[in-house]
Amino acid sequence: MLTIEEPNQYRHALDHLGFRPFFLAGSLYAVVVVALWFWVYHIDAALIRQPGLLPNVWHGHEMIYGYALAVIAGFLLTAVRNWTGVQTLHGPGLLLMAALWFLARLMPFIGAAWSLPLMALFDLSFMFWLCADILRAIIKVRQWQQLGVLFKVMLLLLGNVFYYLGVNGYLANGVQWGLYTGLYIILSLVLVMGRRVIPFFIEKGVGYPVELKNRTWLDMASLVLMLVLWIADVFFAVSWLTAVAAAALAVLHAIRLAGWYTPGIWKKPLLWILYLAYIWIIVGFVMRTLSVIGMLDPMLAVHAFTYGGIAMITLGMMARVSLGHTGRNVFEPPAILAPIFLLLFIGSLVRVVMPLVVPQWYVQWIGVAQILWMIPFAMFSWIYAPMLVKPRVDGRYG
Repeated sequence: MLTIEEPNQYRHALDHLGFRPFFLAGSLYAVVVVALWFWVYHIDAALIRQPGLLPNVWHGHEMIYGYALAVIAGFLLTAVRNWTGVQTLHGPGLLLMAALWFLARLMPFIGAAWSLPLMALFDLSFMFWLCADILRAIIKVRQWQQLGVLFKVMLLLLGNVFYYLGVNGYLANGVQWGLYTGLYIILSLVLVMGRRVIPFFIEKGVGYPVELKNRTWLDMASLVLMLVLWIADVFFAVSWLTAVAAAALAVLHAIRLAGWYTPGIWKKPLLWILYLAYIWIIVGFVMRTLSVIGMLDPMLAVHAFTYGGIAMITLGMMARVSLGHTGRNVFEPPAILAPIFLLLFIGSLVRVVMPLVVPQWYVQWIGVAQILWMIPFAMFSWIYAPMLVKPRVDGRYG
């Protein structure tokens, strides 16, 4: 069980628990990677110095396996400690894991022949280490019910293997398999983690008694349908099955979200950001259905999932988890969070909805959406970086 040094003796805490370095790195990288994407998309694509690595491929990979995976790593290293009571990776080892993630992010900007293989080495080593540390904690206390989450992280590792085999020329469909496996497995992780924590956060956070509805049959059906959607869409391109699975998932998650509704969420930014993000995921399933039958650009569905769903829910989770695990009051968050979340939500509308309304300004909408992404993440980083680096306000380790 947890046995760490006596409290009130720490000057810095970046290496105490996984959320600290990975939330800090993820939020800063969210600004940097989209600033680079803005430059590549609008000004000079030659910034990506790897022959054969298309800018849009780099962008997709870094948003999934760079930004989103950093946040997931920080969340899981923190959550697994709570679930199991076993101290997850900390100290120099945690900083070394974060360094592997960071070094992988640098490699596409080095023009050497060895940089992509080295990127794969760094990235896959980071992911393997993450899986190993989660498995160690699960085995130590025999919490086998947590293996489902670990299995999803291992599928992400497999997806990244597909990607690197593809970009290095060893697997014809590797890039597509890797990117879309990453997208669907991260969505699955977000939905599973959301099922665990969002109702709990709402019940504790609205300030009045409320009993939210959850249905076991819906939980199981949604897991099976996500598996069907992933396999049908990514590996076999079965259009009708992809459309049916996506439509069914939209219905199921709409039912789930309706069972979590209570009016008090709209008074709490840490609640409505998660609720709106979940709505975007449902919209993404609807858009995926429409894109499969030829009624919509598939990239709009992708960005409903990513910009609207994954980005908003990860930012909301970082904001809440960081407060709670640094000893602060989660019911009195910084007032600046509401405009931060609102800016990101507006950006998601610009990226997904405006190209449908005024399609001839598509490039301009992308530029505006990129700016509306960078500003809230920069604001979040400015406010939260000191919390993530400094010790807990109660003097405890963590």
